[in-house]
Amino acid sequence: MKIATWNVNGLRARLDFVLHWLRARQPDVVGLQELKLTDDEFPADEFRDAGYHAECYGQKSWNGVAILSREPATIVRRGLPGEEALGSRLITATVRDVSFTTVYCPNGKSIDHDDFPRKLAWFDSLHRLLETEHDRGRPTVLCGDFNIAPAPIDTWDEAGMAGHLFHTDVERARLERLLGWGFTDLYRHHLPDARLYSWWDYRAGAFHRNHGLRIDLLLGTASVVTRLRHAEVDRDYRKKQDGLTASDHAPVIVELD
Repeated sequence: MKIATWNVNGLRARLDFVLHWLRARQPDVVGLQELKLTDDEFPADEFRDAGYHAECYGQKSWNGVAILSREPATIVRRGLPGEEALGSRLITATVRDVSFTTVYCPNGKSIDHDDFPRKLAWFDSLHRLLETEHDRGRPTVLCGDFNIAPAPIDTWDEAGMAGHLFHTDVERARLERLLGWGFTDLYRHHLPDARLYSWWDYRAGAFHRNHGLRIDLLLGTASVVTRLRHAEVDRDYRKKQDGLTASDHAPVIVELD
């Protein structure tokens, strides 16, 4: 079972690129983030033609998440309770035997911005949702753009960015609390020493200089970890393909037995 997460940075602009990737990589389940379109605008027919069922929780111009799956998915939840003001950022479904949630976590803008404490509160609400609606004893995957670099190894410049957005102790504590609920960072579990990133700014040649962050994560419960066989950042799809422009995020992929 091949599972992936990908912030596509605008599905309308990126649809042909995503379809190109689906044909090349053939994942079984995908969490997409930052769709920037409504449910009515979501290209479900195009994904169906590519062999995927699609479930969407969209929003005009901003945010938006979706699940693509080879087999039909049973939707469990759209939206994070109590955090509706921050938009369409969470969708949960059951796919085969796996509880699958994809999230687009708030950015926070800067540590001095009003959105920063809202970001922290959003993570607190996500933890409450896990406590009340999820079972750590079943196969569960939580994936998406977390907008947090989990550790110094996950950023190109920890010394320069420590204490700044994505690199603060309070943000990392929220992520650690999710891991403490019962999750393992699947990529880091498989590649404990790899210094690879999933996001690079479009500006200043960041991708070619490898000035990036690993902020796109796939987390799994213990019964998922035992099935883990491979994990990778699909760096080739941060590059143009057949003249099509990439997102500023690369897909992250894991393979399970």
